[in-house]
Amino acid sequence: MSSTSSTPPWDVHRLPRADGRVVLVTGGNAGIGYFVAEQLSATGATVVLGSRNPAKAEVATASIRSRVPGARVRAVRLDLADLSSLGTAVESLGVEYLDAVVHNAGVALDAPPRRETGDGHELMFGTNHLGHFALTHWLMPLLSAAPAARIVTMGSFAAKSDRLDLDDLQSRKDYSPKRTYGRSKLAQMHFGLELDRRLRAVESTVASVVVHPGGALDSLTPSRPPVHVRTGGARLRGAPAALLLQGKHAGAWPAVRAVLDPSVRGGQLWGPRVFSLRGKPRRERVWNHLTDTSVAERLWDVSRVLTGVEPRHHPRTAPGAR
Repeated sequence: MSSTSSTPPWDVHRLPRADGRVVLVTGGNAGIGYFVAEQLSATGATVVLGSRNPAKAEVATASIRSRVPGARVRAVRLDLADLSSLGTAVESLGVEYLDAVVHNAGVALDAPPRRETGDGHELMFGTNHLGHFALTHWLMPLLSAAPAARIVTMGSFAAKSDRLDLDDLQSRKDYSPKRTYGRSKLAQMHFGLELDRRLRAVESTVASVVVHPGGALDSLTPSRPPVHVRTGGARLRGAPAALLLQGKHAGAWPAVRAVLDPSVRGGQLWGPRVFSLRGKPRRERVWNHLTDTSVAERLWDVSRVLTGVEPRHHPRTAPGAR
């Protein structure tokens, strides 16, 4: 039987229960991350929203609680652009184990000029990739304490047509906001696959899965006021796009399945079923350029130097750990 199916068939509207599980969703206060958090909360899991903006995180948690009675959802302050703060942020989780993390948060700039994090890294590469690379290092003890934890990295369909410039990862020589964003997401995807190869090499119980949301538009996303409000005009303007694209609630489906479905395996790529742009989640063939392990290895080495940390499997130390 193909690993793209489960028994019974996967139903995005009838998710399996996940009581007792703990999941961190970075950037869970808005966009796709919000819907990942909302959908996981409905399964009974404890969901923690990682957000650099406490006020927006509080609004998001209130919205989820209003739609999911009894939701176990809370927030922690998490700023992926500030590498020195990540260890403290992970300590503030206050949990003994973590069943999954969804690396979803991301910065997307629409126009120049080029900007940098406080650590001196290009903002999108530094936040979207380096921030999650370093966060994984700090989370690994908690993930290793769970019986079969998953690290789910949210890539982008935009990265399918892009390639990394390993000699200019910080876009110092050639900066274009759209291209730099796509490359930052591509770096995340390379990292997610390389991480799983390294976890498998040490027979870790933790698995790393890469997903992407397809084409997810605000105009096709249902309202969640005040987190997101879709006007009647936006709905009408977005209607033609619904033939090929979808809303951010549906863009969340591959990540939610990667967290919950026991048939999902590390090293896989999941995205929408219809032209990889819309529809229910399915396993995809890993894109050709993502199979280049030499690129992933060089990116890993550079990321280790730039962040000063390296994600490694931590053997369980507590007897009877989940």
